[in-house]
Amino acid sequence: MLDDFFMRALLAGVGVALITGPLGCFIVWRRLAYFGDTLSHAALLGVALALLFEVNITLAVFAISATVSLALLLMLRRRTLPGDTLLGLLAHSTLAVGLVVLAFMTWVRVDLMGFLFGDILAVTRFDVAVIWIGGGAVLVALIAIWKPLFAGTVNQDLAVAEGLPYERANIAFMLLMSAVIAISMKIVGVLLITAMLLIPAATARRFATGPEQMAVFAAVIGAASVVAGLFGSLQWDTPSGPSIVVAAMGLFALSIVPFAGFIRPNARSGQPLDKGARK
Repeated sequence: MLDDFFMRALLAGVGVALITGPLGCFIVWRRLAYFGDTLSHAALLGVALALLFEVNITLAVFAISATVSLALLLMLRRRTLPGDTLLGLLAHSTLAVGLVVLAFMTWVRVDLMGFLFGDILAVTRFDVAVIWIGGGAVLVALIAIWKPLFAGTVNQDLAVAEGLPYERANIAFMLLMSAVIAISMKIVGVLLITAMLLIPAATARRFATGPEQMAVFAAVIGAASVVAGLFGSLQWDTPSGPSIVVAAMGLFALSIVPFAGFIRPNARSGQPLDKGARK
């Protein structure tokens, strides 16, 4: 019989995986891996400000992540610096400012390792409710913006020419990513969130024949990674958050081995053809 805390961890982890899977597909299609890192690093600044002003941590992380996302969009439009440079600047500066703010708050004891690597076994019933209700809202919103967002991902100029509200969909996507970072932080920590966004989507890409199918596969693979990681953590007494990521990486490795010689590489990127992104 599994303990109550372990069941809560399973429910919370699976709930996060169902959200990060579909969103992670857009991260893979748009080659925005570093964007996920930027938001996850900014989350630590949100934690520091939440403790400083004594507000809800999840809301503070969402606010900071959303602010960083919108600032990135604004700077990209002005073309002041290349996109990867801006991402690196925002990622490391927000992380550094967050650590400095935490260092000044000597009156507050902070479980920094918990924020960095997560503590899924400590989730409460309220956390589980926030994850499933908030995650459901994120998925509904993603479905609502799916068509213009995907069209703009494939060809932005064509999406604009067809009158699809790509710009609004892009802003909504940034806000959804911020919400996912805020929801997921307690589960796998700010340093491992990007892995949960990328690895299941990358694994699903090996099997999917369309964008919607890839999103579903990514959610299922992410949930399987959570279950395998948590049971592995229970069996071998390893950290839960990193164990989930290791399980996800194991599934990705298994997806590569049997098909390594049969997948035709993309001529431009050297990666397997993304059937979903070509439709």
